[in-house]
Amino acid sequence: MTYLLFLKMAHEQAQLPGRRSPIPPGYDWPSLIARDGDALETHYRHTLEHLGTQGGMLGIIFRKAQNKIQDPAKLRRLVVDLIDRERWIALDVDVKGDAYEGLLEKNAQDTKGGAGQYFTPRPLIQAIVDCVRPAPGEAICDPACGTGGFLLAAHDPNLDPDQKRHLRLEALRGVELVDGVTRLCAMNLLLHGIGPTADGAQPPVRTDDSLRADPGDRFDLVLTNPPFGRKSSVLMVNEEGDGEREALTVVRDDFWASTSNKQLNFVQHVKTLLKINGRAAVVVPDNVLFEGGAGETVRRKLLHECDVHTLLRLPTGIFYAQGVKANVLFFDKKPASATPWTKTLWVYDLRTNQRFTLKTNPLKRADLDDFVLRFNPANRHDRHPTWSPDDPNGRWRPFPYEDLLARDKVSLDLFWVRDETLEDAADLPDPDTIALEIVEDLRAALDQFAAIQADIAPAD
Repeated sequence: MTYLLFLKMAHEQAQLPGRRSPIPPGYDWPSLIARDGDALETHYRHTLEHLGTQGGMLGIIFRKAQNKIQDPAKLRRLVVDLIDRERWIALDVDVKGDAYEGLLEKNAQDTKGGAGQYFTPRPLIQAIVDCVRPAPGEAICDPACGTGGFLLAAHDPNLDPDQKRHLRLEALRGVELVDGVTRLCAMNLLLHGIGPTADGAQPPVRTDDSLRADPGDRFDLVLTNPPFGRKSSVLMVNEEGDGEREALTVVRDDFWASTSNKQLNFVQHVKTLLKINGRAAVVVPDNVLFEGGAGETVRRKLLHECDVHTLLRLPTGIFYAQGVKANVLFFDKKPASATPWTKTLWVYDLRTNQRFTLKTNPLKRADLDDFVLRFNPANRHDRHPTWSPDDPNGRWRPFPYEDLLARDKVSLDLFWVRDETLEDAADLPDPDTIALEIVEDLRAALDQFAAIQADIAPAD
């Protein structure tokens, strides 16, 4: 489905003034429409094989592509009756993105997999981008890019020719662990005119493990939602055929602490990726805010070496992985200094007494308007709290650096708004929601116990 959608949209864009198709003639959408029966199935198979040998973005998109629709009649119906009848580029950009991500979501539901790592709610992405305000000419990276939501939202189509060339070939960089998702990201980027189609030029997205090593590149802006999950070891089989448990603790010279906690490692990795005075916005689960040991070390170092200026506490019910408690941490990398760079952490609580679901009450961009207003992107040094002793339920509150340092384990798990569900049973969420949160908390605890047991248990 994604290959066919991509070929159709590439053809539509080629009809626009000043645009040309990245697909070689004879292997494009009109060549499929012109055929029927076995000739269509054969040509489509050859098309996938040929495009998989191309350089640049096309090579990423079509590498190892195979036709899974063996019935020529079904393929013809799909091509002519379903896809060709719609004019896809006339749809809103979010709708086109949802066409791709919807396929992934359906696959995740069918396989009972979480797939939450691929999906960041688009209203949240847009609000984050509205806060950090990417500028033309800046280099932007997402080290866990998924289908490219942050990269696409961060690009500005209203550019001069030099800026457009920079955007197309140099501005955006993404890394994705799953090859199939890298493919979808490349499709999305290329349909927005981003990325080279010729051999030799570096594509903006690649499949790799971001935590493997320092890539050496530095960026003005890093926006990312790293995958949740916390495996700390894996069972390997050595040359003698015996099982050995290999720790997945990441050890890097550029990290403040060595840990198996992937989210803590991604926070450290983002710090490495930033240029001096570079800006970051990272989605992190609650454990990054309060976990001891390596977590405390990372938070102390982050507060000292970076200006950690804003924390957005996200509501539950907005991610495909249900019950996830997450936050957005905003910080700027600073030069070496004997004194800490963080002076005040401003916290916005969008979680307490908020109820969202994916279907019946999804998060909307308007739900984040007040946060963006309080963030004050035009001058974030001119902020005013909505919290006060007279208004203890104000959602926007500053915390001085000294107060943060005095907290147990330098915990940034900060909350103060009165939880109405604790006082009035009528305000309790649905039993299904409560059950999901309980299951999520128990699963997180079991994962931690399993990680500890796996690290200390001898190999069988």
